[in-house]
Amino acid sequence: MCDQLRWDYLSCYGHPHLATPHIDRLAARGVRFDRAYVQSPVCGPARMCFYTGRSMSSHGALWNGDPLPLSEIGFGEFLADAGMRTLLVGKSHAAPDRDGMTRLGVDPASRAGILAAQCGFEPYERDDGLHPDPIVDPDLRYNQYLRAMGYEEANPWDRHANGAVDEAGQHLSGWLLRHARKPAAIAAEHSETAYMTGRAMDCIREMDDAPWCIHLSYIKPHWPYIAPAPYHALYGDDAVVPAVRHVAERADPHPVYAAFMDARYSRVFDDEQVRRD
Repeated sequence: MCDQLRWDYLSCYGHPHLATPHIDRLAARGVRFDRAYVQSPVCGPARMCFYTGRSMSSHGALWNGDPLPLSEIGFGEFLADAGMRTLLVGKSHAAPDRDGMTRLGVDPASRAGILAAQCGFEPYERDDGLHPDPIVDPDLRYNQYLRAMGYEEANPWDRHANGAVDEAGQHLSGWLLRHARKPAAIAAEHSETAYMTGRAMDCIREMDDAPWCIHLSYIKPHWPYIAPAPYHALYGDDAVVPAVRHVAERADPHPVYAAFMDARYSRVFDDEQVRRD
């Protein structure tokens, strides 16, 4: 699973410029939907819809950080109940229903408690992917890995994996869109995506002959929008397809949609030049 990756930015769906050969091969070997619609524009609720197969109004997790009630069953739990070992590598955005566990006497540290809190997956290495200063987890394993690779910073996730360096050697934050064309100050093989892929491979090597399912979930291309060389410069302005818009969207919008359009970050992305830069 990827985060914030649009369907029409894949070559298997006909994008005129982008080449996504690995995803194309997965699509050719599996099922490619052409009438599937995300149930929420927000990361956490959208994932809870995917895990449960239910809409937000049914499962009740309406925003990031909202717990998924114990009454909701993630598809990982169905697989686990069938005897399959289910593991998570990367992001899930799941929040435990601590009140529900207390009320029903479920030990959060038990296997049942862990699976319920992680939508049915045992966390091999969970990493929800956003670790800005000053709230970064001091024990973040990806940061430990980066330091071992020679990126000596208090928070190399921010300074290297999601930051750049200008001609004077000054740090440029990847959180700012004006730096999106800069190469991240990290080797491609040490990026978050490469790291999580490696951790998934580690997990696979540890599996025995019993059935298993690994949920490999990447944070990218979620913001901060910055990538290491050579990926930062693979495409230019001509790769950005025009947005699908209609004047009626603004004439009489649904109140929720109107609120989304009025949000500061929405106004930024409404600028065509920002989309291309």
